[in-house]
This record gives sequence, C-alpha cells and structure tokens, in this order.
Amino acid sequence: MSPIDPLPPLRTVLFEYGLEPRRSLGQNFLLDLNLTARIARQAQPLEDATIVEIGPGPGGLTRALLAEGAGRVIAIEKDSRCLPALHAIAAHYPGRLEIIEADALKLDIASIAHEGPLKVVANLPYNVGTQLLLNWIATPTWPPSWESLTLMFQREVAERIVAAPGSDHYGRLGVLAGWRTVSRIAFDVSREAFTPPPKVTSSVVRIVPRPEPEPVALAALETVTAAAFGQRRKMLRQSLKALGGEALLGRAGIDPQRRAETLSVAEFVSIARLLG
Repeated sequence: MSPIDPLPPLRTVLFEYGLEPRRSLGQNFLLDLNLTARIARQAQPLEDATIVEIGPGPGGLTRALLAEGAGRVIAIEKDSRCLPALHAIAAHYPGRLEIIEADALKLDIASIAHEGPLKVVANLPYNVGTQLLLNWIATPTWPPSWESLTLMFQREVAERIVAAPGSDHYGRLGVLAGWRTVSRIAFDVSREAFTPPPKVTSSVVRIVPRPEPEPVALAALETVTAAAFGQRRKMLRQSLKALGGEALLGRAGIDPQRRAETLSVAEFVSIARLLG
C-alpha cells in the first residue's frame, strides 16, 4: 500500500506493466508519492478545477492530484505502454480521471477542458518542456485559457523562466515569461528522486498569468528579443542593427551601448512597440 492511497507502490507498477523509462520520450519517472503530493499541493485549490497533466507516465503525480482532492484530472499521455497503469488509477477514482492518448505538443488544452478553471500540473518530459511552456504563454490572445501552471523543469530552465535583468539566466524566455506571467520557483527536486536519475537537479515552477500585460504585438517582441539575445555579448546598436539599430534605440530612449541582458521587460516592450 502506498502512503497516499491503497494502490500499489510505483515500483511495483513499473514492474507489473513493464514500464522501463525511455530516453527518446524524455522520461524520468518520479516514484516518491510524498513528493508528488507536495507538487500537487502547489496547485491548490484543486476541487473545483479541471487539472490537465502532461506525461503522467505510471501515474505518480496523477494519484497525488486525485488523493489531494482534484475533482477532474485529464491526463495526456503519448506513450501507450503507460495507459493500462493509468486506467487502473481511473478505476480506483471513478469519474474523476480522463485519459487521452495524444502528443501534448499537438493538442490545444483549452479544447479539452470545459468545467471550472483550468490548471496545468505536470512533471514535463525534459525534451519538450520548454516548447510546451512557450505554446502556453506565447499565444495570440490573452488572458490564456489556464489559470495557473505548476510545472517541473530542469533547474537551468526554471532559472531562465524566473530570471531578472542582469542575471546570467536572463534571455528570451525570461522576457516573454516576465511580460505575460508572474513566476517563482517553489522548490527543487533532487536527481535521486527519479528513475532513472537525470544528470541535473529539477525545480517546480509556479506560473500565473498577468491579467493585463503591457500592450505590444507578440510577434514584434519575439523579433526584438531574438535579435538582441542572438548576439547577447554585443552592444544593442549592433545586435539590433537589422531592425534599426541606433535610430530605433534612440526613439525608445535606450543607450545603444547597453547589452540585451541589462534591459528590463518594459524596455524590450518599448522597443517592440516601435516596430509596429
């Protein structure tokens, strides 16, 4: 019996269903159910929300979400080998777990959730985590369909999401995330907690949308940040030369000798507005 429900321990589940983690799918299974419960609690309250979980694998976080009171969980799993284990969880929590076999990169999560606020809670596969986050925050319309994101990333990616100007981790991801969301690192997870252990520490990040970000065209902001951080060691007058260089920066009131990592999100927004 597990510490959170009467279902078998996750190591037993892996053995019973022959679930060897696959590197090609970015799988690192989290088997400590006390730890998955801690992740689930970061997304509270769960009772009246629709929880979308990406890449549940053998269902450790799925079980934690349900045990912590989630009324409706939609689990999106690409690996068909994991489906029998997930269906066993669904049988234990009748009517509360829906399982969809799909590639999350190709799925619009707003189209599958119709009851209550939408929250995404996931131990994301490392090989697609950053792209999934960009899919959710770099959308044409805002506010988004989701109320919060509680996601696990490699620590380095987590630091890029929450990075402030002037830090080594500050870049395009930090600007986009800082423009549209408020994010924080909730806690770190040791590599030894996973099977197999990844090479790096992981971090759980809590992200909520800003209801009214500074108005600017998303495409223009992406263009400016791509150019600025594509040559981040050069002065802005050089890295933004193709966009107008010193003339553009002068109109924005920004010293052309500065470098990308020193600009605030608001300053990037001011430059991007001039491109429109």
